[in-house]
Amino acid sequence: MHIEHGVVNGAKLILGYATAATAVVYTAKIAFDALRERGLLSLAGRSVLATIATFVFFQVLPTMPVGVSEVHLIMGSTLFLLFGAAPAAIGLALGLLTQGLFFAPADLPQYGMNVTSLLVPLFAVSALAGRIIAPKTAYVDLTYGQALALSTAFQGGVVAWVAFWAFYGQGVEAWSGVATFGAAYMLVIALEPLVDLAVLAGAKSLRGLRHSGLVTQRLYA
Repeated sequence: MHIEHGVVNGAKLILGYATAATAVVYTAKIAFDALRERGLLSLAGRSVLATIATFVFFQVLPTMPVGVSEVHLIMGSTLFLLFGAAPAAIGLALGLLTQGLFFAPADLPQYGMNVTSLLVPLFAVSALAGRIIAPKTAYVDLTYGQALALSTAFQGGVVAWVAFWAFYGQGVEAWSGVATFGAAYMLVIALEPLVDLAVLAGAKSLRGLRHSGLVTQRLYA
């Protein structure tokens, strides 16, 4: 989902910085809520794990250039279900930044756009989870349909933002590349719910994590 160098240029880059700043402000708000709820150690621990996972998604797992961007196996809904919204958002932002600083410096001018394309869909997942998952349902007990809905919200949001940046930077001539990119991402949407359920099944057998502070409380309760 990286917006490549040259897709958006010049003064148009400012919009990416503005949207990223808005997303970061909201992240700070929910991080403060998480801090009050479970303390600094839990928030920091979950954020570190989410950052490591995000770095692996971007730098270790296979990446395929398709259309206007690249297809990454970014398991956003998995991060949300394991760690909660705030740690997942922090992890996505820091993992992406780490990759840019040390392995892909050419992506840094596009960092604002790329982090927006990750965080806003994550916030949509959080909002959707509140609507489709009953308050007393533990995440380890989710159905395939619920996991699919969360995955579709995240990956669909990523595709929508990539399309927005491509059209914003290149106009209607970006249409073919956007369509190709969106079609390729359908494979990720099909895969992620299965990954979610596999991870949740593993977590269900490791209930000792429940009081560790390293996972979200909703994972088990």
